[in-house]
Amino acid sequence: MTKRKSVLSLTLVTAMIVSLFSSAIASAATTEQQVQPTATAAPSSIQSYVSAMEPGWNLGNSLDAIGADETAWGNPRITKELIQNIANQGYKSIRIPVTWQAHIGGAPNYTIDAAYMNRVQEVVNWALDANLYVMINIHHDSWQWISYMENDRTNVLARYNAAWTQIANKFKNSSNKLMFESVNEPRFTEGGTTDPATSYRLLDELNTSFHNIVRTSGGNNTTRPLVLPTLHTASNQADLDALTQTISKLNDPNIIATVHYYGFWPFSVNIAGVTKYNAEVQKDITDTFDRVYNAFIAKGIPVIVGEYGLLGFDQHTGVIQQGEKLKFFEFIGQYLRQKQMTTMLWDNGQHFGRTSFTWSDQDLYNTMKAGWTGRSATAESDQVYLKKGAAIQDKTVKLNLNGNTFNSLVHGNTTLVKGTDYTISGDVLTLKSSLLTRLTTSGNLGVNAKLTAKFNKGANWHFNLIKYDTPKLSNTTGTTSSFSIPTTFNGNQLATMEATYVNGGNAGPQNWTSFKEFSYTFSPNYNSNVIELKQNFFNETNDGQVILKFHFWSGDIITYKITKNGNSVVGTAS
Repeated sequence: MTKRKSVLSLTLVTAMIVSLFSSAIASAATTEQQVQPTATAAPSSIQSYVSAMEPGWNLGNSLDAIGADETAWGNPRITKELIQNIANQGYKSIRIPVTWQAHIGGAPNYTIDAAYMNRVQEVVNWALDANLYVMINIHHDSWQWISYMENDRTNVLARYNAAWTQIANKFKNSSNKLMFESVNEPRFTEGGTTDPATSYRLLDELNTSFHNIVRTSGGNNTTRPLVLPTLHTASNQADLDALTQTISKLNDPNIIATVHYYGFWPFSVNIAGVTKYNAEVQKDITDTFDRVYNAFIAKGIPVIVGEYGLLGFDQHTGVIQQGEKLKFFEFIGQYLRQKQMTTMLWDNGQHFGRTSFTWSDQDLYNTMKAGWTGRSATAESDQVYLKKGAAIQDKTVKLNLNGNTFNSLVHGNTTLVKGTDYTISGDVLTLKSSLLTRLTTSGNLGVNAKLTAKFNKGANWHFNLIKYDTPKLSNTTGTTSSFSIPTTFNGNQLATMEATYVNGGNAGPQNWTSFKEFSYTFSPNYNSNVIELKQNFFNETNDGQVILKFHFWSGDIITYKITKNGNSVVGTAS
């Protein structure tokens, strides 16, 4: 069902690699710095409109799916109940991405299929009836056909203009709580465009044409809020400057700028050993949105972060370790609130159940929700590892209070006793050895108990007490299309994997780093007791011997050797 959300350009990847090995960490603020509110002038009416949209949610992989209909990417048909349940969760706005390509007729009229247009209108009306602000757009058309604009300008522009003329006419009498976004993540690379100046010129032409079509279509469209993206909806300074010039030229008080954000790339997909939410991950957030703020909001132009999340979620939500994930969402949520930007969570079905109407990760939702009004306390980790057979000692954990006050520590329905079960000194929590011993008497490997730290406000923080032993990997054989290493995890969780050739050099894709991308190249399967090496890994691995190093969250590092010969793979335990 998942669709890999973003394709990183070579330029962007290169910039991130350089950043990864830069001195940014040294100059970054501490990972949980206190953010001071930004002084601003009184908000404009359009800024007030955007602020009222916070928080927002994306109905992803539905009407934007490429295929016969909205179920083509595995999600069920959208229902009125789903939309109402999103509103019930506290969301104030919904972005409904729409891909039109399969439903647009041929030249010269490019007529949109009436049934499809009516279906879009039905979903929009359900959202308006739920008192949500609503955004619709032209979505994956951006790379399906708009991307070819430089060398097919006449046809692309005619099709684009025809689409927006029909959409604008269909919705011109809809409430002003409906807004239009000109195009999702615009790019022109499929058509071979590599010159940034040319891309900026083409996007300016699209945005300007869109603006003119909507504004002259009558009804509420004369003042309807219009959302304009940067190139790629990226936040590089040149991209921000180019959109600022377009908005200045249009001189329209009801224009909103939009960018997307999926985090510091190595962290967002768990590659290059960036397994933790660290100072560099946080600095990427602050640098990005300080630029966006200065480019737009400081000049009276409001901003919607039309999609945000982590790219690794397109593989599955466990690509990023739970506690590290929560720290990312805690910080970004409150930082964007301080910067007066509205956020719209990207959800292709992996977060909020389309028929169950429940969250797949309640703690993530609780953290995001708390960020709508304040901050939550976190900790340096949510994992407390206790080695089997080793004497149990007191364990200290540093809390990131973020302005909050520690109240209590709870196990199940039992409030633990301060001084006996734990101590708290400033931001340091110490779990007493007597408590740890009592809660791990079963001797079972894995999570033995969950402790909940409660604070005066914000979301709770959970600690998993994990009894573990050193993982054991076994010899095996397989093929490049099916290779799994038998693994006795012994209560451990896999953090990352390195791959290097015996004779030197990094193996596998993205060989600028020895640390491979989690789930894309390798993946633990705790139910089946194996570590799978994916076809993606072998596709870019030479024949010969490769040394794998598996890093576990307990601190254990297990070395394993594979020998690849054509499609055959032999695995040997150390």
